[in-house]
Amino acid sequence: MGDVRTGKKKKEVIEDYVSWFEIPAIDFQQAVNFYNHIFDIAMEQNSTEVNSMAFFPSTKGVGGGIVAGPGYVPSDSGPLIYLNGGKDLNIVLNKVEEVGGRIVMPKTLISEEMGYFAIFIDSQGNKLALYSKN
Repeated sequence: MGDVRTGKKKKEVIEDYVSWFEIPAIDFQQAVNFYNHIFDIAMEQNSTEVNSMAFFPSTKGVGGGIVAGPGYVPSDSGPLIYLNGGKDLNIVLNKVEEVGGRIVMPKTLISEEMGYFAIFIDSQGNKLALYSKN
C-alpha cells in the first residue's frame, strides 16, 4: 500500500532476516545424534524416499533442521549460521568434541553489550557458530 499524498509505495520493513535454516548431512543419523547431544534435545525426524529431515524444536522465532538427500552437501565454507547457545554457549560448545565435532574458535567476547560467539565444525564437516549474551 502506498502513501496517497506522495504516490510512493511504503517500504516493507523486515524484522527477521533469517526465516529457516537447513544444515546438510551425509550421515543423517550421526548428524541428528550430534545435535541432539550438544543441545540435549530430541529432534523430530521425517524421512521419504528422497530425503531425510530432523527438526530443531522451536515454539517461536527461527526454525531449522538437519537434511540429508540429493544436493545437500556439508561444507566448511559459505554462509555461517549462528545457533542460539542459550544463557552460556559454553554449555553447548563443551559437548561438541564428545560427538565428533571440532572447535575452531573458543568462546570469544564480541563486546559487553553484544555478548559472545564461538565457531565449530560439526560431525558432518559443516562450519557453524554459537551465540550467547553471557
